[in-house]
Amino acid sequence: MDKGDFSFSTCWNIKRSRTGREMIEEIKDLGFSQVELNYNVTKEMLSSIRPLISQGEIQISSVHNVFPFIDDPEYDTDSVMLGFEEREKRKKAVDYLKKSAEYAQELGARGVVVHPGEVPFSYNIDSELKKVYHTLGKDSKEYQALWKEMMLRRQSESGDFIRRIQNSLEEVCEYLAKKQYNIRIGIETRSRCYQIPTLEEAGTIIDNLPGAPVYLWYDIGHAMMMERMGLYDCASHTNELKGKILGVHIHETIELSDHWCPYIHSQEEKFFDPYIQIINDSPIKVYELKDKCTPDDIHQSHQMIREKIDKFARIKSIVVP
Repeated sequence: MDKGDFSFSTCWNIKRSRTGREMIEEIKDLGFSQVELNYNVTKEMLSSIRPLISQGEIQISSVHNVFPFIDDPEYDTDSVMLGFEEREKRKKAVDYLKKSAEYAQELGARGVVVHPGEVPFSYNIDSELKKVYHTLGKDSKEYQALWKEMMLRRQSESGDFIRRIQNSLEEVCEYLAKKQYNIRIGIETRSRCYQIPTLEEAGTIIDNLPGAPVYLWYDIGHAMMMERMGLYDCASHTNELKGKILGVHIHETIELSDHWCPYIHSQEEKFFDPYIQIINDSPIKVYELKDKCTPDDIHQSHQMIREKIDKFARIKSIVVP
């Protein structure tokens, strides 16, 4: 029952919870003593969570920017965010991240999960690509033509957005140092093909900020989706990011639908296996599951993941003297 050093995101039950305490108690009943507070947690919910933290009933592994919840669609989870060209908009995004880090420090969290930005399109080209993927397939001429259109725009414009994101992160890190906050920033792999960063872009951003507390937040389900769509090769890029990963969001995809329990809903025994070592090596391990995942699903999935981690550890101990 005890889930050890694994954490669990409030995205699973926040929509059906009346209070923050109720939400956390349900997660505790699953056997988790660590929680990631996602971006939909309100100040009101947080007020009833604080006593659980101060009494040692729960630990906060991480918070998800923007935290707590803000009702501002321009800075929601799918936003240009830290890459805004307009100085005032970018300053506001930076201030939001600083505030999230303040809450993280206060609540005893180890990191802040960040969606850093995207290359904006006049329409949701990712949604159109996914429709064609499902109806005609990835190898169809229609998909390939639309994918080429997306990639040409993404490649031609991403450099400027990445530079602005780096500058924004540098400012945030200077603020963290000034405040002497022991908080790390995790830039998350995203679920739409025009969003930043890819695994390769994450490596570039991290390398360009040497010494800064900026790492990759590896969202496994998102990475699976982007690999299936053709954006990158997870295995090759992941190897280059060893030591640069702060945390993982643990979930699996069925085709291009994410946030399912690994192994349970896909019924695929081997497909998730390459990510087991990433999970084991990650300092922060967070299940990020949809509300359709039942407690039984979650327990079974976690048991399989734990068994595979233990098996891989035994194999490694035999191979490496």
